[in-house]
Amino acid sequence: RHGAAMAARRALHFVFKVGDRGRTARFYRELLGMSVLRHEEFEEGCKASCNGPYDGKWSKTMVGYGPEDNHFVAELTYNYGIGEYRLGNDFLGITLVSSQAVSNAKKMGWPLKEVTSGVFEAEAPGGYKFYLEDKEQLKQDPVLKVTLGVSNLQNSVNYWSGLLGMKIYEKDEEKQRALLGYADNQCKLELKAVGGAVDHGTAFGRIAFSCAKEELPNIEALMKKENQKILTPLVSLDTPGKATVQVIILADPDGHEICFVGDEAFRELSKVDPNGDKLLDDAMAADNSDKWFAAHKMKKVSA
Repeated sequence: RHGAAMAARRALHFVFKVGDRGRTARFYRELLGMSVLRHEEFEEGCKASCNGPYDGKWSKTMVGYGPEDNHFVAELTYNYGIGEYRLGNDFLGITLVSSQAVSNAKKMGWPLKEVTSGVFEAEAPGGYKFYLEDKEQLKQDPVLKVTLGVSNLQNSVNYWSGLLGMKIYEKDEEKQRALLGYADNQCKLELKAVGGAVDHGTAFGRIAFSCAKEELPNIEALMKKENQKILTPLVSLDTPGKATVQVIILADPDGHEICFVGDEAFRELSKVDPNGDKLLDDAMAADNSDKWFAAHKMKKVSA
C-alpha cells in the first residue's frame, strides 16, 4: 500500500521569483521553447502604496513543454514593485534535453557555456541556471532534473527518501550528490552538497508535488511526529470559479520549501488555459511600473 501511495506522487513545478518579466518570458518561450500554460494577475497585498502604486500587485505565469499532468513546469512569480532578487546557493539548476533550445540560444545570441561535452549552461534572467543537453528533445517531458544545494547529503537523503518516500536512483559519496524521484518517467530531484550552509538569498524558490488528497493529513502527521518544519499546516485554498485545492507546505533540513497539493483538485485547477499567452502579453503591455519608477526618479527595490 505504501508503494502504491508513493507511486501516485508527482513532481509538478518549481517556483521562481522574477524581476524582469519581459526578458524572462523571452527566455522561456523563445530560447527554451516552452509554452505559457496559464497566467493570473493578483491585486491583493499592501494597498498603502508603500512601494509605489504597484505594491502588493503580482502575477503568476506557468510555463512548460506541456500540461502539468505529465510535465514538470516552471511557475514564474512577478512582484510589480521589485526589480531584482538576490540568488543564494539553494537552487543549482534545471537540466533538460533539447538541441532545439541550444540552437535557439545560439540564434538569439544568448550566452552559452559548455560545461561538459554536449551540455550547455544558459542563465535565465535573474541568474537561474539551466543546463541544456544538446540531444533531440524527448517525446515525453524534456525536463530531467532539478538540482538543489544541501549542507549535509545524508541528512537530506534521509529526509527526502525516508520521510517523503522518494526512491534513490543514484548516490555518489565522492561527488557528494544523490538523484531521487517518485517515478522513472518523472522529473528527478538532484541533491548536491554545497560545502557549507545553504543560503536562500531573497530569491528562494519552492518545489511542488502532488499526492492523493487523503495522503495530505498523513504527511502532516508524520512531519509533526518527526519534529520537522511545517511552514503552512494543511489548508484549503480557493480560486474563484475553479477547484479548491488542499495544500501543506514543508521545509526540508536546509529550509527548502516543499509544497504538497491534493492531486485530484490540482488536475482540475492546472488545466491549460488557451488564452495564457495573450493574458501574459496583455499584462506585460499594461505594466508601466518601470515607467512609473523612472518618472518618480526612483529605482525598483531589490529584495
